[in-house]
Amino acid sequence: MKRKRHTSEEIIKKLREAAGLIAGGKTAEEAASQIGVSVPTYHRWKEQHGGAEKSTVKRLKELEKENLRLKKLVTEQALDNAMLKEIAEGKW
Repeated sequence: MKRKRHTSEEIIKKLREAAGLIAGGKTAEEAASQIGVSVPTYHRWKEQHGGAEKSTVKRLKELEKENLRLKKLVTEQALDNAMLKEIAEGKW
């Protein structure tokens, strides 16, 4: 069976659905099977995304994307500086 990667939005939606099922009297195991994940996955998701809102997750994704872009810029700048040092020292 092929594994499916869930987006953060899907995880939050499924966690809310499971919370409703548990509030309705089902066990965590029954709720996990009803939302289509294993019990360990449900508990891991609950630990990682427990109190998250969709807007929070969206903002986190934007920040991670920006952080990646900035790291790339810093790396390129460091490479440029190293090249300029070598040229200045006449090692080219």
